[in-house]
Amino acid sequence: MPGSVLTAAERAARYQTEEPEVVVIGAGQAGLTVAARLNALDVPTLVLEREPRVGDNWRNRYQSLVLHNQVWANHLPYLPFPASWPTYLAKDQLADWLEHYQDIVGIAVWTSASVQSGSYDSERQRWNLVIGEASSSVRRELHPRHVILATGVFGIPNNTVIPGANQFSGALLNAADYHGASDAAGTRALVIGSGSSAHDVAQDLALNGAEVTLLQRSSTCVVSVDPGAARAYSIYREDGAPVEDCDLVTNAFPFPLLADLHRDMTAKIAELDTDLLRGLQEAGFVIDFGNDGSGFLMKYHRTGGGYYINTGASELIVDGTITVKHGVEVAGISGDTVRYTDGTTAAFDLIVVATGYQNMSETVRQILGDEIADRVGPIWGLDSEGEPRVMWKRTAQPGFWVCGGSLQQCRPYSKYLAIQVKAEQVGLR
Repeated sequence: MPGSVLTAAERAARYQTEEPEVVVIGAGQAGLTVAARLNALDVPTLVLEREPRVGDNWRNRYQSLVLHNQVWANHLPYLPFPASWPTYLAKDQLADWLEHYQDIVGIAVWTSASVQSGSYDSERQRWNLVIGEASSSVRRELHPRHVILATGVFGIPNNTVIPGANQFSGALLNAADYHGASDAAGTRALVIGSGSSAHDVAQDLALNGAEVTLLQRSSTCVVSVDPGAARAYSIYREDGAPVEDCDLVTNAFPFPLLADLHRDMTAKIAELDTDLLRGLQEAGFVIDFGNDGSGFLMKYHRTGGGYYINTGASELIVDGTITVKHGVEVAGISGDTVRYTDGTTAAFDLIVVATGYQNMSETVRQILGDEIADRVGPIWGLDSEGEPRVMWKRTAQPGFWVCGGSLQQCRPYSKYLAIQVKAEQVGLR
């Protein structure tokens, strides 16, 4: 196949003088999988990564982070994880694997590079992208036919307004900027939120000696990692059918039907998790099973949050190591004192805001401007037909695509997206 013998470095160097057909923004699992698929279809593709190294989007997160589903559901295209690896991968393992994957599969990546501005030339049917490198004032223009946004599962962190934040005497940061708490012993910490990030941060702080309060503003769907969440991915097994066959079966169900199936599964998971859920409720933590009882995976598809796959934080809540404050907001802050909307107060040295992420359309707006973001519209969530909005298919903006999701999603859906791009390249629409 033409070009298949080029190394990753040779491919990357080639685009210093040649134009790629496709520019992918982001070198996480979404960007690398779709680039690997496009390379296999002989579509010249360049990936831009704003961090210095591929994998830094995982590498730079807090040390205790592990994947919440099993390794055999998460293999990347063309290069599965080693059979000797643990069932649940640590974040540094995945970070290093992504870096090696890029090199072994031969994916062209420019690191420390990002899109400074972009516009679409409808007459030429090409993009005008200005690319900048963090370590240089030099700018480079690229004119691909296609741009694929692959900057993560969701958008940029919510800019939640905390009343009196500028009067707080301690440290206040967003969960996206939290990198660990090895020196947290004795720290009085408030974590605002009750989704996956909030639980992970609270657990990390508590295990490092902090006195942690979790501010749960609304109910949360909680499932055990095993047997709970493992049941949702049970088709993927170490000794089971090939992963591609499992993908085909999994993705054959329309989302409205999937919700019906998940209601039954959610009820069975709740039975398996009876003791855990009872303990959480007794500790003052309010649980739900989704608006229609369809559980955590449909919450993920619909809203991108509101659930937690328990990897240890729930036990810390049950035994009182993590204190729960439910159903209130922060009304104000003065010095180290936080005042809640119920009139009670508490003193803290650290506040971590883990209130989720903005719609991915705001990432489009940040990179490519209002006109294109408005044309593309909201991303993720389910549309009027019950299917994911905008993801992995043609958008209202010609030449613009979005690839994202978990490793388990990126593997099959990157293929579907790449085939559509290849079809346009050869004149099939």
